[in-house]
Amino acid sequence: MNSGSSDGEGQEPKKIPSNSSMLWVRNLRRYVRNRAGLGSEALMELETKRILLDIFKEKQQRNAEAGAIPSFYKKKPTEGSISNRVQRLAKFRFLKKQSDLLLNADDLDAMWVCLREKCVVDDSTGTEKMNYEDFCRIASVCSEQIGPKCRRFFSPSNFMKFEKDESGRIAILPFYLYVMRTVSLTQARIDMSELDEDDDGFLQPHEMEAYIRGLIPNLAQLRDMPAAFVQMYCRIAAHKFFFFCDPQRRGLLPFLRDWSERSNTVLYSAFDEHVRRGKGGVGNTREMDFESFLDFVLALENKHTTEGLTYLFRCLDLHGRGYLVTADIHTLFRDVHQKWIEGGNYELCIEDVRDEIWDMVRPSDPLKITLADLLACKQGGTVAGMLIDVRGFWAHDNREYLLQEEEEAEEE
Repeated sequence: MNSGSSDGEGQEPKKIPSNSSMLWVRNLRRYVRNRAGLGSEALMELETKRILLDIFKEKQQRNAEAGAIPSFYKKKPTEGSISNRVQRLAKFRFLKKQSDLLLNADDLDAMWVCLREKCVVDDSTGTEKMNYEDFCRIASVCSEQIGPKCRRFFSPSNFMKFEKDESGRIAILPFYLYVMRTVSLTQARIDMSELDEDDDGFLQPHEMEAYIRGLIPNLAQLRDMPAAFVQMYCRIAAHKFFFFCDPQRRGLLPFLRDWSERSNTVLYSAFDEHVRRGKGGVGNTREMDFESFLDFVLALENKHTTEGLTYLFRCLDLHGRGYLVTADIHTLFRDVHQKWIEGGNYELCIEDVRDEIWDMVRPSDPLKITLADLLACKQGGTVAGMLIDVRGFWAHDNREYLLQEEEEAEEE
């Protein structure tokens, strides 16, 4: 008994062999190292990583040799080359992946059903609302029914974006509309990216026209548009996008319609501005092309926007100094004043109008009005309308009467 016990105590415990000494481990490592068990796609990924790592190391070495000056120009791959094909394939796969992450129409319908089933109705207003607990519960239900792609909309930060009542609840309709707008805008960005032929992150005018042309069949208001007008419509619509994306765009005016009620001084200034900055210098320099005419019309129709006012200020700045003085106001308003009197209106003093404009703008420099002053005063569009158009001055002069008419119309 004792001897047996002592013999057991004397024996050393068996050692477990290390992983490296086990035959199957060595064979598995050798198998993986040889990449014999990897599929073609996995091998392609490994090869891609190796190439990218080599490129990265080479770039680091070049930067070190050049004094770490970053490159500012990268030559685009030649059309049809391997690099070009790889770039297009990568773009296609990326956009498809992003599109697959979006909710489709059925997913949105299912989310709306979940929101309505799990919400509570406010007794006082009849509005369907949810608190944060409901919000989290709906998130779980939607994830089960729709999938994880809807989870990102149910983050705490999104809940905090919406107005809450005294009980900390938000209305479900604004939240659902937010989801729909986000999906729609993301899909639009994906569609636009597909049309970016040179993959530089920007759309050229013809690419924007192609995008708008693709939307027409899905828009009820435009579906029945005459085929002969589709190209012109796309051209006009695309140009409007570019006008508001870049307020500094300049060009030429091709033709004018009815200028009988507008200032000739501003008109001539517009021509001079465009001819001075025009794209060409050949032919009749007193003409403007169609795109630039659209710039001018868009500016007139959107005087209260930053883009429209920026454009018009260049026309009002007769001397190109970047500001207007009292003499400029007198010169600009002179044509409007003449047409005002010819229209049978009461006599007015140009100096009074000038002083009124100064009181409206309240420029930082009491002797000059700059574009920044017009934008800051929030009445720059009204001022531009007074100096350009008799109707603009009439609307300002009768603003109280027009406001009363609007209020009466709303009450009816």
